Amino acid sequence: MKISVILGHPKKGSFNHAIAQAVVDALHKNLHEVFYHDLYDERFDPILDHGEMFKECRLSPAIKLYCKEISGSDAIIIVHPNWWGQPPAILKGWIDRVLRPGVAYDFLDGNNGEGVPKGLLRAKTALIFNTSNTPSHREMKVFGDPLSALWEKCIFNLCGVKDVRRKMYNVIVASTPKQREMWLQDVTRTVNRFFPPDSR
Repeated sequence: MKISVILGHPKKGSFNHAIAQAVVDALHKNLHEVFYHDLYDERFDPILDHGEMFKECRLSPAIKLYCKEISGSDAIIIVHPNWWGQPPAILKGWIDRVLRPGVAYDFLDGNNGEGVPKGLLRAKTALIFNTSNTPSHREMKVFGDPLSALWEKCIFNLCGVKDVRRKMYNVIVASTPKQREMWLQDVTRTVNRFFPPDSR
């Protein structure tokens, strides 16, 4: 399988980086082709200019490559921290610029954008690994888990990806090395469960 892995965390050596590395290691061990992007390391520009909003527009070579990879992916894995109930701005910019009309979704003939779009992504599954410093019970009671609705309903379902799974690891700031190691083992098990060795 061809699998896109997108990391959005600014600090090298962060637990998010460790999660992404565990994901990539498991996928490579299982003989999958991986498109891996550390958005901060690549200095991804998250700003969507007005001229880039339209389906028929000239894209930079870098954005064209991101679009080509995400279009050709059989699955997508996203890794990011929970900041204010949202992904970091750089990852939101990746969504804006890469999951674009004609790539991730399109509108039917006669629909000028006022209706429900048709999803175009060929990926059947998306995994999202998040970290947080908020306990799970407070996240649900006070905030209602906004990341779940964002990734599943507002992004991936709209783009045609129907199997969306998310795992949250918390509380990071108070976690021990042993706890983090257990979480990384869980990441590996999760990847192996959804993307076992490619027998093709």
